[in-house]
Amino acid sequence: MSHYNTIFSQILKFVPRHEFETLAKEHHSGRSFRTASRWSQFVTLAMAQLAGRKSLRDIVENISVQAHRLYHLGSVKLTRSNLSRINEDKPYALYESLAGKLLSRCQGMTPGHNFRFKNPLYSLDTSTIDLCLSVFPWANFRTTKSAIKLHVGLNHSGYLPEFVAITEGKTSDVEIGRTLQFPHGSIVAVDRGYCDYGWYNQLTEKKIFFITRLKSNTKFKVVSREPVLKYKGLSSDQIIKFTGLKSAKECPTQLRRIGYRDKETGKHYVFLTNNFKLSAKTIANIYKARWQVELFFKWIKQNLKIKTFVGTSKNAVMTQVWIAVCVYLLLAFIKFQSKMSKSMQQILRLLQLNLFEKRDLMALLRGDPLIDKNANHCQMDLL
Repeated sequence: MSHYNTIFSQILKFVPRHEFETLAKEHHSGRSFRTASRWSQFVTLAMAQLAGRKSLRDIVENISVQAHRLYHLGSVKLTRSNLSRINEDKPYALYESLAGKLLSRCQGMTPGHNFRFKNPLYSLDTSTIDLCLSVFPWANFRTTKSAIKLHVGLNHSGYLPEFVAITEGKTSDVEIGRTLQFPHGSIVAVDRGYCDYGWYNQLTEKKIFFITRLKSNTKFKVVSREPVLKYKGLSSDQIIKFTGLKSAKECPTQLRRIGYRDKETGKHYVFLTNNFKLSAKTIANIYKARWQVELFFKWIKQNLKIKTFVGTSKNAVMTQVWIAVCVYLLLAFIKFQSKMSKSMQQILRLLQLNLFEKRDLMALLRGDPLIDKNANHCQMDLL
Protein backbone atom coordinates (compact mmCIF):
# COMPACT_ATOMS: atom_id res chain seq x y z
CA MET A 1 0.00 0.00 0.00
CA SER A 2 1.36 3.45 -0.95
CA HIS A 3 2.40 5.75 1.86
CA TYR A 4 1.54 9.44 1.63
CA ASN A 5 2.58 12.44 3.65
CA THR A 6 -0.06 14.87 4.85
CA ILE A 7 -1.75 17.16 2.34
CA PHE A 8 -0.05 20.14 4.01
CA SER A 9 3.36 18.49 3.65
CA GLN A 10 2.76 17.94 -0.07
CA ILE A 11 1.78 21.60 -0.50
CA LEU A 12 4.96 22.78 1.24
CA LYS A 13 7.06 20.70 -1.17
CA PHE A 14 6.13 23.22 -3.87
CA VAL A 15 8.34 25.67 -1.94
CA PRO A 16 11.92 24.41 -2.51
CA ARG A 17 13.53 24.40 0.92
CA HIS A 18 17.00 25.30 -0.34
CA GLU A 19 15.62 28.37 -2.13
CA PHE A 20 13.74 29.40 1.00
CA GLU A 21 16.83 29.08 3.21
CA THR A 22 18.89 31.09 0.72
CA LEU A 23 16.31 33.88 0.84
CA ALA A 24 16.13 33.61 4.64
CA LYS A 25 19.89 34.22 4.91
CA GLU A 26 19.67 37.21 2.57
CA HIS A 27 16.87 38.79 4.62
CA HIS A 28 18.04 37.95 8.14
CA SER A 29 18.61 40.63 10.75
CA GLY A 30 19.20 40.63 14.50
CA ARG A 31 20.23 37.68 16.63
CA SER A 32 20.49 34.12 15.39
CA PHE A 33 17.70 31.69 16.21
CA ARG A 34 18.07 29.05 18.93
CA THR A 35 15.22 26.72 18.08
CA ALA A 36 12.81 28.78 15.99
CA SER A 37 13.43 29.63 12.34
CA ARG A 38 11.93 31.59 9.46
CA TRP A 39 10.78 28.28 8.00
CA SER A 40 8.83 27.53 11.19
CA GLN A 41 7.27 31.00 10.93
CA PHE A 42 6.27 30.36 7.31
CA VAL A 43 4.86 26.90 8.06
CA THR A 44 2.83 28.25 10.99
CA LEU A 45 1.40 31.29 9.18
CA ALA A 46 0.78 29.40 5.93
CA MET A 47 -1.19 26.83 7.92
CA ALA A 48 -3.14 29.68 9.52
CA GLN A 49 -4.03 31.06 6.08
CA LEU A 50 -5.10 27.69 4.68
CA ALA A 51 -7.01 26.66 7.81
CA GLY A 52 -8.67 30.06 8.31
CA ARG A 53 -7.22 30.77 11.79
CA LYS A 54 -7.75 34.32 13.00
CA SER A 55 -5.92 35.02 16.27
CA LEU A 56 -2.43 34.32 17.57
CA ARG A 57 -3.83 32.02 20.25
CA ASP A 58 -5.96 30.18 17.70
CA ILE A 59 -2.95 29.65 15.43
CA VAL A 60 -0.67 28.33 18.16
CA GLU A 61 -3.31 26.01 19.64
CA ASN A 62 -4.16 24.62 16.21
CA ILE A 63 -0.52 23.91 15.35
CA SER A 64 0.01 22.40 18.82
CA VAL A 65 -2.57 19.71 18.04
CA GLN A 66 -0.38 18.70 15.09
CA ALA A 67 2.91 18.99 17.03
CA HIS A 68 3.78 15.33 16.33
CA ARG A 69 3.78 16.09 12.58
CA LEU A 70 5.93 19.23 12.69
CA TYR A 71 9.20 17.27 12.60
CA HIS A 72 8.28 15.84 9.20
CA LEU A 73 7.53 19.38 8.00
CA GLY A 74 10.98 20.56 9.09
CA SER A 75 9.32 22.91 11.57
CA VAL A 76 9.15 23.33 15.34
CA LYS A 77 6.31 24.39 17.60
CA LEU A 78 6.31 28.16 18.19
CA THR A 79 4.90 29.73 21.31
CA ARG A 80 2.78 32.85 21.07
CA SER A 81 5.64 35.00 22.32
CA ASN A 82 8.11 33.48 19.85
CA LEU A 83 5.77 33.84 16.88
CA SER A 84 4.86 37.38 17.88
CA ARG A 85 8.51 38.37 18.26
CA ILE A 86 9.51 36.93 14.88
CA ASN A 87 6.59 38.70 13.19
CA GLU A 88 7.60 41.98 14.80
CA ASP A 89 11.36 41.81 14.22
CA LYS A 90 12.28 39.70 11.20
CA PRO A 91 12.05 41.48 7.81
CA TYR A 92 8.94 40.83 5.76
CA ALA A 93 11.06 41.25 2.60
CA LEU A 94 11.75 37.49 2.77
CA TYR A 95 8.15 36.73 1.82
CA GLU A 96 8.07 39.43 -0.82
CA SER A 97 11.05 37.69 -2.47
CA LEU A 98 9.43 34.28 -1.98
CA ALA A 99 6.30 35.51 -3.75
CA GLY A 100 8.50 36.47 -6.70
CA LYS A 101 9.97 32.95 -6.82
CA LEU A 102 6.52 31.32 -6.69
CA LEU A 103 5.24 33.69 -9.37
CA SER A 104 8.07 32.63 -11.69
CA ARG A 105 7.12 28.98 -11.22
CA CYS A 106 3.47 29.71 -12.00
CA GLN A 107 4.20 31.76 -15.11
CA GLY A 108 5.53 28.76 -17.02
CA MET A 109 2.21 26.94 -16.61
CA THR A 110 -0.42 29.62 -17.21
CA PRO A 111 -2.98 29.51 -20.03
CA GLY A 112 -3.36 32.54 -22.26
CA HIS A 113 -5.98 35.25 -21.85
CA ASN A 114 -9.37 35.10 -23.57
CA PHE A 115 -8.64 37.59 -26.38
CA ARG A 116 -7.29 36.90 -29.86
CA PHE A 117 -4.40 39.36 -29.71
CA LYS A 118 -1.05 38.11 -28.36
CA ASN A 119 -0.11 41.15 -26.28
CA PRO A 120 0.22 40.57 -22.52
CA LEU A 121 -2.90 41.95 -20.81
CA TYR A 122 -2.94 43.48 -17.32
CA SER A 123 -5.55 45.05 -15.07
CA LEU A 124 -4.18 47.50 -12.52
CA ASP A 125 -6.13 48.51 -9.44
CA THR A 126 -5.93 49.15 -5.70
CA SER A 127 -7.87 47.88 -2.69
CA THR A 128 -7.88 49.58 0.71
CA ILE A 129 -7.65 47.48 3.89
CA ASP A 130 -9.07 49.43 6.83
CA LEU A 131 -7.24 49.41 10.19
CA CYS A 132 -7.91 50.84 13.63
CA LEU A 133 -6.09 54.15 14.15
CA SER A 134 -5.38 53.57 17.85
CA VAL A 135 -3.88 50.11 17.19
CA PHE A 136 -2.06 50.87 13.90
CA PRO A 137 -0.97 54.54 14.23
CA TRP A 138 1.90 54.04 11.75
CA ALA A 139 -0.66 53.55 8.92
CA ASN A 140 -2.40 56.91 9.42
CA PHE A 141 -4.89 57.40 6.57
CA ARG A 142 -7.58 59.82 7.69
CA THR A 143 -8.51 61.68 10.85
CA THR A 144 -10.33 58.74 12.39
CA LYS A 145 -8.81 55.62 10.82
CA SER A 146 -5.70 53.93 9.49
CA ALA A 147 -5.36 51.84 6.35
CA ILE A 148 -2.98 50.10 4.02
CA LYS A 149 -3.36 49.77 0.26
CA LEU A 150 -2.85 46.63 -1.78
CA HIS A 151 -1.78 47.59 -5.31
CA VAL A 152 -2.05 44.75 -7.85
CA GLY A 153 -1.25 44.42 -11.53
CA LEU A 154 -3.19 41.28 -12.49
CA ASN A 155 -1.95 39.33 -15.50
CA HIS A 156 -4.96 37.92 -17.36
CA SER A 157 -2.91 34.86 -18.32
CA GLY A 158 -3.86 32.74 -15.35
CA TYR A 159 -5.09 35.77 -13.36
CA LEU A 160 -1.83 36.00 -11.44
CA PRO A 161 -0.89 39.06 -9.33
CA GLU A 162 2.27 39.77 -11.30
CA PHE A 163 2.83 43.21 -9.78
CA VAL A 164 2.11 43.64 -6.07
CA ALA A 165 2.89 46.58 -3.79
CA ILE A 166 1.68 47.23 -0.25
CA THR A 167 1.74 50.82 0.95
CA GLU A 168 0.23 53.05 3.60
CA GLY A 169 -3.26 54.37 2.88
CA LYS A 170 -2.15 57.87 1.86
CA THR A 171 -0.12 56.64 -1.12
CA SER A 172 -1.87 57.55 -4.38
CA ASP A 173 -2.69 54.86 -6.93
CA VAL A 174 -0.89 56.50 -9.83
CA GLU A 175 2.26 56.99 -7.73
CA ILE A 176 2.67 53.21 -7.64
CA GLY A 177 1.51 52.85 -11.25
CA ARG A 178 4.43 54.97 -12.46
CA THR A 179 6.94 52.61 -10.82
CA LEU A 180 5.68 49.41 -12.50
CA GLN A 181 7.71 48.10 -15.42
CA PHE A 182 5.24 46.44 -17.77
CA PRO A 183 6.58 44.32 -20.64
CA HIS A 184 7.05 45.95 -24.03
CA GLY A 185 3.84 45.84 -26.07
CA SER A 186 1.59 44.95 -23.14
CA ILE A 187 -1.93 46.35 -22.66
CA VAL A 188 -2.86 47.83 -19.26
CA ALA A 189 -6.47 48.53 -18.23
CA VAL A 190 -6.92 51.08 -15.42
CA ASP A 191 -9.79 53.10 -13.98
CA ARG A 192 -9.99 56.90 -13.67
CA GLY A 193 -8.10 56.81 -10.37
CA TYR A 194 -4.92 56.50 -12.42
CA CYS A 195 -5.56 59.64 -14.46
CA ASP A 196 -2.15 61.20 -15.10
CA TYR A 197 -1.50 62.77 -18.51
CA GLY A 198 2.27 62.64 -18.04
CA TRP A 199 2.04 58.90 -17.25
CA TYR A 200 -0.07 58.34 -20.37
CA ASN A 201 2.66 59.97 -22.42
CA GLN A 202 5.38 57.88 -20.74
CA LEU A 203 3.50 54.66 -21.47
CA THR A 204 3.08 55.71 -25.10
CA GLU A 205 6.81 56.43 -25.45
CA LYS A 206 7.60 52.99 -23.98
CA LYS A 207 5.16 51.39 -26.47
CA ILE A 208 2.89 50.16 -23.71
CA PHE A 209 -0.82 50.44 -24.45
CA PHE A 210 -3.29 51.71 -21.86
CA ILE A 211 -7.09 51.68 -21.72
CA THR A 212 -8.93 53.88 -19.24
CA ARG A 213 -12.05 56.01 -18.91
CA LEU A 214 -11.91 59.65 -19.97
CA LYS A 215 -12.83 62.21 -17.34
CA SER A 216 -15.89 64.26 -18.25
CA ASN A 217 -14.15 67.61 -17.72
CA THR A 218 -11.17 66.81 -19.98
CA LYS A 219 -10.66 69.44 -22.70
CA PHE A 220 -9.83 68.12 -26.18
CA LYS A 221 -10.40 68.63 -29.87
CA VAL A 222 -11.41 65.96 -32.37
CA VAL A 223 -8.78 65.41 -35.08
CA SER A 224 -10.67 62.73 -37.04
CA ARG A 225 -13.61 60.34 -36.78
CA GLU A 226 -14.04 56.71 -37.74
CA PRO A 227 -17.35 54.98 -38.61
CA VAL A 228 -18.78 52.74 -35.86
CA LEU A 229 -21.16 49.79 -35.71
CA LYS A 230 -24.01 51.16 -33.60
CA TYR A 231 -25.68 47.76 -33.23
CA LYS A 232 -22.64 46.70 -31.15
CA GLY A 233 -23.28 49.53 -28.72
CA LEU A 234 -20.59 51.86 -30.11
CA SER A 235 -21.43 55.55 -30.36
CA SER A 236 -18.11 57.10 -31.42
CA ASP A 237 -14.52 56.33 -32.43
CA GLN A 238 -12.39 59.48 -32.60
CA ILE A 239 -8.78 60.59 -32.73
CA ILE A 240 -8.36 63.45 -30.25
CA LYS A 241 -5.74 65.83 -28.95
CA PHE A 242 -5.78 67.45 -25.53
CA THR A 243 -6.28 71.22 -25.44
CA GLY A 244 -6.17 71.85 -21.69
CA LEU A 245 -3.22 73.88 -20.41
CA LYS A 246 -1.82 71.05 -18.27
CA SER A 247 -2.98 68.02 -20.27
CA ALA A 248 -1.69 69.36 -23.61
CA LYS A 249 1.71 70.08 -22.09
CA GLU A 250 2.10 66.72 -20.33
CA CYS A 251 0.61 64.59 -23.12
CA PRO A 252 1.06 66.23 -26.54
CA THR A 253 0.43 62.98 -28.46
CA GLN A 254 -2.82 62.08 -30.19
CA LEU A 255 -5.03 59.50 -28.47
CA ARG A 256 -8.18 57.56 -29.27
CA ARG A 257 -11.60 58.29 -27.74
CA ILE A 258 -14.30 55.59 -27.92
CA GLY A 259 -17.93 55.91 -26.84
CA TYR A 260 -19.79 52.74 -25.84
CA ARG A 261 -23.19 51.98 -24.32
CA ASP A 262 -23.54 48.72 -22.40
CA LYS A 263 -26.70 46.92 -23.53
CA GLU A 264 -27.08 45.10 -20.21
CA THR A 265 -26.93 48.14 -17.92
CA GLY A 266 -27.73 50.96 -20.33
CA LYS A 267 -24.72 52.95 -19.03
CA HIS A 268 -22.62 55.00 -21.43
CA TYR A 269 -18.84 54.85 -21.16
CA VAL A 270 -16.13 56.92 -22.80
CA PHE A 271 -12.77 55.19 -23.12
CA LEU A 272 -9.34 56.66 -23.76
CA THR A 273 -6.51 54.62 -25.27
CA ASN A 274 -3.29 54.90 -27.24
CA ASN A 275 -4.04 51.71 -29.18
CA PHE A 276 -5.16 52.47 -32.74
CA LYS A 277 -5.12 48.90 -34.12
CA LEU A 278 -7.66 46.98 -32.05
CA SER A 279 -11.34 47.38 -32.88
CA ALA A 280 -13.44 49.74 -30.78
CA LYS A 281 -15.54 46.83 -29.47
CA THR A 282 -12.40 44.97 -28.38
CA ILE A 283 -11.26 48.05 -26.47
CA ALA A 284 -14.62 48.10 -24.65
CA ASN A 285 -14.37 44.37 -23.91
CA ILE A 286 -10.86 44.78 -22.48
CA TYR A 287 -12.04 47.43 -20.06
CA LYS A 288 -14.97 45.23 -19.08
CA ALA A 289 -12.49 42.39 -18.37
CA ARG A 290 -10.72 44.74 -15.92
CA TRP A 291 -13.35 43.53 -13.44
CA GLN A 292 -11.15 40.45 -12.91
CA VAL A 293 -8.82 42.42 -10.65
CA GLU A 294 -11.83 43.40 -8.50
CA LEU A 295 -12.73 39.70 -8.28
CA PHE A 296 -9.15 38.99 -7.18
CA PHE A 297 -9.45 41.48 -4.31
CA LYS A 298 -12.83 40.03 -3.35
CA TRP A 299 -11.47 36.46 -3.38
CA ILE A 300 -8.34 37.11 -1.34
CA LYS A 301 -10.25 39.15 1.27
CA GLN A 302 -12.96 36.54 1.66
CA ASN A 303 -10.79 33.41 1.63
CA LEU A 304 -7.44 34.44 3.14
CA LYS A 305 -6.68 36.40 6.30
CA ILE A 306 -5.68 39.93 5.32
CA LYS A 307 -8.42 41.91 7.09
CA THR A 308 -7.61 40.94 10.70
CA PHE A 309 -4.02 40.80 11.86
CA VAL A 310 -2.11 38.88 14.54
CA GLY A 311 0.45 41.69 15.01
CA THR A 312 0.24 45.46 15.20
CA SER A 313 3.60 46.63 13.82
CA LYS A 314 4.13 47.46 10.17
CA ASN A 315 6.48 44.49 9.74
CA ALA A 316 3.95 42.05 11.25
CA VAL A 317 1.13 43.32 9.00
CA MET A 318 3.33 43.20 5.89
CA THR A 319 4.49 39.69 6.79
CA GLN A 320 0.92 38.43 7.05
CA VAL A 321 -0.19 40.00 3.76
CA TRP A 322 2.84 38.76 1.82
CA ILE A 323 2.38 35.22 3.16
CA ALA A 324 -1.26 35.42 2.02
CA VAL A 325 0.01 36.33 -1.47
CA CYS A 326 2.41 33.35 -1.32
CA VAL A 327 -0.46 31.03 -0.36
CA TYR A 328 -2.56 32.37 -3.25
CA LEU A 329 0.31 31.61 -5.65
CA LEU A 330 0.68 28.11 -4.18
CA LEU A 331 -3.02 27.48 -4.80
CA ALA A 332 -2.68 28.81 -8.35
CA PHE A 333 0.31 26.51 -8.94
CA ILE A 334 -1.68 23.50 -7.69
CA LYS A 335 -4.59 24.47 -9.98
CA PHE A 336 -2.32 24.77 -13.04
CA GLN A 337 -0.47 21.54 -12.25
CA SER A 338 -3.65 19.53 -11.68
CA LYS A 339 -5.16 20.81 -14.97
CA MET A 340 -8.62 20.53 -13.43
CA SER A 341 -11.65 22.73 -13.88
CA LYS A 342 -12.11 23.26 -10.13
CA SER A 343 -12.10 26.87 -9.02
CA MET A 344 -9.54 28.26 -6.60
CA GLN A 345 -12.22 28.41 -3.91
CA GLN A 346 -13.16 24.76 -4.41
CA ILE A 347 -9.50 23.77 -4.14
CA LEU A 348 -9.06 25.82 -0.97
CA ARG A 349 -12.13 24.29 0.67
CA LEU A 350 -10.89 20.75 -0.08
CA LEU A 351 -7.48 21.59 1.39
CA GLN A 352 -9.00 23.15 4.52
CA LEU A 353 -11.00 20.01 5.30
CA ASN A 354 -8.11 17.62 4.61
CA LEU A 355 -5.02 19.64 5.54
CA PHE A 356 -3.50 16.97 7.81
CA GLU A 357 -4.97 13.90 6.14
CA LYS A 358 -2.48 11.38 4.75
CA ARG A 359 -3.48 10.84 1.14
CA ASP A 360 -2.39 11.83 -2.33
CA LEU A 361 -2.99 15.51 -3.07
CA MET A 362 -3.94 15.04 -6.73
CA ALA A 363 -6.25 12.11 -5.86
CA LEU A 364 -7.99 14.40 -3.37
CA LEU A 365 -8.49 17.08 -6.02
CA ARG A 366 -9.72 14.53 -8.56
CA GLY A 367 -12.25 13.23 -6.04
CA ASP A 368 -10.92 9.67 -6.00
CA PRO A 369 -12.59 7.53 -3.31
CA LEU A 370 -10.58 7.05 -0.12
CA ILE A 371 -9.09 3.55 0.17
CA ASP A 372 -9.97 1.72 3.37
CA LYS A 373 -6.64 0.82 4.95
CA ASN A 374 -8.23 -1.81 7.17
CA ALA A 375 -9.71 -3.78 4.30
CA ASN A 376 -8.01 -7.17 3.89
CA HIS A 377 -8.36 -8.09 0.27
CA CYS A 378 -6.36 -11.29 0.73
CA GLN A 379 -8.62 -12.89 3.33
CA MET A 380 -9.58 -16.45 2.42
CA ASP A 381 -13.12 -17.62 2.48
CA LEU A 382 -13.02 -20.76 4.67
CA LEU A 383 -16.67 -21.61 4.31
